[in-house]
Amino acid sequence: MSRSVAVLTVDQRSSRLGPDLVPATVEALSGVPLLLPFERTAGDEFQGVTDDPATLPRIVERLLREDAWNIGIGIGVIDDPVPETARAGRGPAYLAAREAVTTAKGSPWHLRVCGADPDVRSLETTLWLWAAVLGRRTERGWEVADLVDRADSALTYQEAAERLGVTQSAVSQRAQAAGIVEGRRARELASALTARLLGQDA
Repeated sequence: MSRSVAVLTVDQRSSRLGPDLVPATVEALSGVPLLLPFERTAGDEFQGVTDDPATLPRIVERLLREDAWNIGIGIGVIDDPVPETARAGRGPAYLAAREAVTTAKGSPWHLRVCGADPDVRSLETTLWLWAAVLGRRTERGWEVADLVDRADSALTYQEAAERLGVTQSAVSQRAQAAGIVEGRRARELASALTARLLGQDA
């Protein structure tokens, strides 16, 4: 029986002009729960597969933050049996991911979502709008986000202020400028849309 998944095919931008970023990014994403873990597929590209709606936004946020990738997301089914590695997979989701990463090079935020379901457009739009929020974050904004917007152990604004050696008001101002609340809502919406596309919203 085929299963619906999100295949991510990610390609480093301007790779000939700088260092190879694939190993470090794949390592950084190694702790993210995936159906098939990320691995380099060819040259400056890597690929992975997830069937967890909450995982997709987590990966996308990391990649957008690095601002170095063409991000292709293919939504659909993959052929059974599920292969042992991401690069060995086949099926419509893989074809959609290939189309997505190819067209991401000329798309907003270098990100595309492709698939047969027309609702992939809603997910793509959500991710673009979220990318616009993330794109305006400064280093200080990310510093606050890393403390107060973590799913596992988020700090309060007061705790973050103590950690950073600033006032709670300063943390609040940085959080507002960084769009912490808007980003959190976008992440939640992206997860919900992904669940719907993967047939897990019941």
